[in-house]
Amino acid sequence: MDRKQRLSYNQNMEKKNINKSITAILIVLNIVVFLGLSVLGDPSDGEFLLKYGAMYEPYVMTDGEFYRLFTSMFLHFDFYHLMNNMIMLGALGVNMEPVLGSIKLLIIYLLSGLGGNILSMWMNMRVGSLFISAGASGAVYGLVGAMVWVVLRNRGHLGRIYGQRICVMLLLMFYFGYISTGIDNYAHAGGFIVGFVVTVLLYRKSQGIKMEGQ
Repeated sequence: MDRKQRLSYNQNMEKKNINKSITAILIVLNIVVFLGLSVLGDPSDGEFLLKYGAMYEPYVMTDGEFYRLFTSMFLHFDFYHLMNNMIMLGALGVNMEPVLGSIKLLIIYLLSGLGGNILSMWMNMRVGSLFISAGASGAVYGLVGAMVWVVLRNRGHLGRIYGQRICVMLLLMFYFGYISTGIDNYAHAGGFIVGFVVTVLLYRKSQGIKMEGQ
């Protein structure tokens, strides 16, 4: 390997390491927020989380506290709620950041979280059900939507991730969300849809890593 090749290799490795940083930053941020609030009070108490930015439809629509659509994405009710979302975020981010790049992944993540919260708020108000809600799952489901489009765009696979596996994963995720209590399925669905659509607009096949078999 000559000097030019070594430089190119090192630059690619540095770029790959940078690409992993946004996922790590998001995970650390969510954990730090949870631990900080745990010191101040009980995150499982909806009234407590409401003080620190959880979403509640009347506060958003009547009082104009639209920031809650954003802040609620970084709040979690308990350790299990946090870890479930962070494990999914880590697994998805490791696969998607090298393909999308850090900035585009962050855009997809944030817009999906906002989109999921907006759909959840609209549907809850439509049926007259008001809930205090929080969590990163809408944003995480947005990354699932992003992965679906990337896999479709790359002839049914992304490295070792194949379309059939994603279909099974999606069925399980939405099924367990449907049968479980206290789950904001509207936020999940909204996040997934927004993540898919935004990725259609942002992703270009040539920008990612070369796929196996190509």
